[in-house]
Amino acid sequence: SSWREMAHSFTQEYFQIPVVTRAYTTACILTTAAVQLEVITPFQLYFNPDLIIRRYQIWRLITSFLFFGSLGFSFVFNIIFLYRYCRMLEEGCFRGRTADFIFMFLFGGIVMTLFGLFANVFFLGQALIIMLVYVWSRRHPLVRMNFFGLLNFQAPFLPWVLMGFSLLLGNSIMVDLLGISVGHMYYFLEDVFPNQPGGRKLLMTPELLRTVFDRPEDPDQHHLREQQEEPQN
Repeated sequence: SSWREMAHSFTQEYFQIPVVTRAYTTACILTTAAVQLEVITPFQLYFNPDLIIRRYQIWRLITSFLFFGSLGFSFVFNIIFLYRYCRMLEEGCFRGRTADFIFMFLFGGIVMTLFGLFANVFFLGQALIIMLVYVWSRRHPLVRMNFFGLLNFQAPFLPWVLMGFSLLLGNSIMVDLLGISVGHMYYFLEDVFPNQPGGRKLLMTPELLRTVFDRPEDPDQHHLREQQEEPQN
């Protein structure tokens, strides 16, 4: 019965994780498990424009974001960062705005994929995580961070610290740089440009996403959101 209680409390915890974080983290863990169990191989997952276009292997557009390498330090590190920053964004500035959050993923995914067409990048998941970390860190500039008890710094330096860490691990920093640049594009288009003289909001979440993912709001809440979205002077 104690096993049953444990399973029950795990299930409860699991379903308290906000939906986008839950779906993405779960998909990454299941993909890695499938590779470990040799159900699939990374060769079926990686980003390959040629196979996507010529062989219609459309799934690669998604699976290249779900695999961070076989079970090991790098995988655990990525999953912890993904879970943590994705959840903080979803419960923070994207609270009640699931459609906008999904649109941010789509924006990041599409720009990274376009980049992948011209550069030899095989897996894009780490870039997406860096993008999430970047957006979170720019929106919380005053938060003090501590990295493995060694470094103390303000939040906006976090993506660069992670890039340095990649360098130390001997990984290519191309993916980190891609995540930082796409994160900056999103941050600029969403937070900076609309508040500048003559600036306006260019990233519009499609109505379809709103219809599917956002619960119908009562008019008061809609009014509140419009107030929140008005440019701050």
